[in-house]
Amino acid sequence: MISTAAMIELESADAYVTVHPEQGARIGDLPVFGRPLLHTDTGRGPTLWGCFPMAPWAGRVRDGQFAFDDRQYQLQCNLAPHAIHGTTFDASWEVLDAGRAYCALQTPLNWPFGGMAHQHFHLHDAGLTCVLTVYARELMPAVIGWHPCFHTPDRADLQFGRMYRRDEFGITVPDLTEPAPHPWDDCFLDPQRPLRLEWPELTLELTSDCDHWVVFDGFTDMLCVEPQSGPPDAFTIGGATRLAPGDMLQRHLAFQWRPRNPQE
Repeated sequence: MISTAAMIELESADAYVTVHPEQGARIGDLPVFGRPLLHTDTGRGPTLWGCFPMAPWAGRVRDGQFAFDDRQYQLQCNLAPHAIHGTTFDASWEVLDAGRAYCALQTPLNWPFGGMAHQHFHLHDAGLTCVLTVYARELMPAVIGWHPCFHTPDRADLQFGRMYRRDEFGITVPDLTEPAPHPWDDCFLDPQRPLRLEWPELTLELTSDCDHWVVFDGFTDMLCVEPQSGPPDAFTIGGATRLAPGDMLQRHLAFQWRPRNPQE
C-alpha cells in the first residue's frame, strides 16, 4: 500500500494528469495535446477548480435538511444556507495503489450514516476513465457524480431533451420542462447526442452511466458539465439510490479525446 501523497502524476503519450489526494482526490492538471482542459486556479474556492468527486450527495441539499425513513437529518451547510456537493471534494483520501497510468484512493464518508468512498483513475492513449463507488455501512440514501471545471471551449455541443425546473431560490424542484435558454445552472436528462466540447487542438467527448447532467456556464471562462446519479436535492425531491448495509453505488465517467480535424 502506498501512503497518502501530496500529488499523483499519471502519463500517457498525449496527456498528463495530476490527482490530489489531500484536496478531495480531484483531478488537477489535465493537458491533452498541450491544451490544458481544466481550471487549476484555487482562488475561487474548492468547488471551482479541477474535477472532483461528489459523494454521498451531488449538488445542493436545501437548507442542509432532509428526511430519511421518517427521521430528520441536518447536514453541514457549506454553501449557506445549503449543503453542497457532499463530503468528499475537500476530504483527505488515502492512496491505495498507484502506477504510471492508474491510481486508486479511498476516504470515509463524514456524515450521519458513515460509509466509504472509493475512486479509481485509468489514463490511456485515447482518454481517461474514472470510477467512483460508495459503500454503505448502514441503510442510507446516496447520489454520486463528478464536477469537472473546464476552460470554456470554442464550441460546446450539449443538447438535452428535458430539464428540471428551479424555484425562486435556485433549488431544483421535481418538475420537468423543455430546456431553457442559457445561462445554465441546471440539471438535464436525455442527452440527444454525444456530449462534445471542442478546442482548436482536440474534440473531447464525455460519456457516463449517470443519467443526470448538471451544466453550469455562469462564468465566461468556465464550463462545468457534471454527470450525476440523481438530481440536486434528490434526498427530498426523489432520485437518490437507497443502499442497504453492505450495498454499493458505482458510476463511471470517461473523457475521450481525439485530434480535431481542421475541417470540422
